[in-house]
Amino acid sequence: MMKIYGDKISGNCLKVKYVADLLYTPYEWADIDVVAGETRLPEFLAVNPTGQVPVVQFPDGRVLAQSNAIMRFLASGSNLIPSDPWLAAKMDEWLFWEQYNHETSIAVTRFQVLFRGCAIKDRNPALVKKGEAALDRMEVQLQNRLWFVGDTLSLADIALFAYTQFAPDAGFVLDDRTAVLDWLHRVSVALDIDELYCGVSAKIF
Repeated sequence: MMKIYGDKISGNCLKVKYVADLLYTPYEWADIDVVAGETRLPEFLAVNPTGQVPVVQFPDGRVLAQSNAIMRFLASGSNLIPSDPWLAAKMDEWLFWEQYNHETSIAVTRFQVLFRGCAIKDRNPALVKKGEAALDRMEVQLQNRLWFVGDTLSLADIALFAYTQFAPDAGFVLDDRTAVLDWLHRVSVALDIDELYCGVSAKIF
């Protein structure tokens, strides 16, 4: 059985969990407290020298890090990756965009607010601008379509869902982004998540 090292406060770790659960892939979850610095402990660094979660260790001893790489590996041959090469490439386009434009603004701002005590009014203006632009880009993409790529849920949706659901934690307002909100609910149903987050008062975990 594979072992997932992760922290459930992390959208990147939740991505891997969502895919494994959706595909009924057996795993053991090893909880790693990022805020407490457990990714810097020698026993964790022996698994992933970069000191980051998520990381997956397979029964044969192989180790794979980086959330989107792990998702892609776990979902290989499933309908979460489009069979059409062009749509698969467009899915990858969104995965790269998520890590460069979305996660680096929304996730970082959320971490600063929730776990570093930064007030909403004192957020980094450059990160806020980047996060707002990312959410606006998503709103445009989801106008008149159900999913980011093709006609069904793909890894692009799961990757972007992970931190978008937590955007209100970082002070980003979703109320006027109705296409994004509708999409969030569709993804939560597809992932069989009982209670959609979208704010600090309704935690999933």
